[in-house]
Amino acid sequence: MSPRQAERETAIPHPRETSQLFGHPEAEAALLDAYRSGRIPHAWLIGGPQGIGKATLAYRMARFVLAHAQPLAPAVQRAESLAIDHDDAVARQVAAGSHGGLLTLERTANERGVMRTVITVDETRETIGFFGSTAAAEGWRVCIVDTVDELNPNAANALLKILEEPPQQSLFLLVSHAPARVLATIQSRCRKLRLRPLATNDVVGAAASAAELDPNDAALREAAEASEGSVARTLTLLGGEALKLQQRTAALLARLPQVDPRELHTLGDSLGTSDRVALAAFIDGIDRWIAERLHADEANANQNLPRLARLAEVWEKIVRAARDTETYNLERKPLVFSVFGWLADATR
Repeated sequence: MSPRQAERETAIPHPRETSQLFGHPEAEAALLDAYRSGRIPHAWLIGGPQGIGKATLAYRMARFVLAHAQPLAPAVQRAESLAIDHDDAVARQVAAGSHGGLLTLERTANERGVMRTVITVDETRETIGFFGSTAAAEGWRVCIVDTVDELNPNAANALLKILEEPPQQSLFLLVSHAPARVLATIQSRCRKLRLRPLATNDVVGAAASAAELDPNDAALREAAEASEGSVARTLTLLGGEALKLQQRTAALLARLPQVDPRELHTLGDSLGTSDRVALAAFIDGIDRWIAERLHADEANANQNLPRLARLAEVWEKIVRAARDTETYNLERKPLVFSVFGWLADATR
């Protein structure tokens, strides 16, 4: 389960409905300055850890461009941020998912109502009709891909084709949790915008705003401090049990490649059989651990190339296994044993 899905389970607004952005003033300024220059790159790869506001920034940029079609207009040149009035017609249409100038590619449910594990090629091909249509709103047409990591290979190639020959007044905002793993040919056609984890105060403010919580709540601040700058992770940890589960997972990861089957049984039991928040907390803890190891090894990439490759391969296997477990509501304990078995082999 992704943090985005965990947010939806707790009725937290979708990024298209979120008008306030916490943190990231440099990234917002980069987008604004590029737009009002009149020569904005047609595609942006917005990268960074999960739950820090990448999609929120993408929708904020989309609203601004759709509301201000002329980058050299005085209102744009005077703008100090990408904010527009939440009562503006464009803001209301974007929030409702009904603006003719905006296309969003994200995972959807199949005909049985089960969430797909990838963004399909058929969905991605919608961009061809979208950018070729004369029925769309006048001015700019914006496509948000949330996330580009979830494009299957055929979908990624379909997106690449339109990125290679972008239509006039088209803007692509590609969100990625792991931009270095995005198809190199897609990367080469995008301007990269890296977002850093949020400061604790920004995390508290964003989480309180999104979930209508008291920003002075001590439990909220404790979760924010443990979240490493992620709003989604903060909300996942807020229940207390999720935080304990991540701490237990971290303790087992610290002992790798040694694995204690009894501890894995206990960890598997704590995930329950259908607790999506617990599963999200477990996978999030694994993801952070792998990311830290990959970052540490990148400093000596030539020496550590085999280990980097092994960890990257294991990360892909874990993502697929976690999605299958969630999609088909499989037992959690076999997933726990598989994950730690793969990581033990990769770290020996």
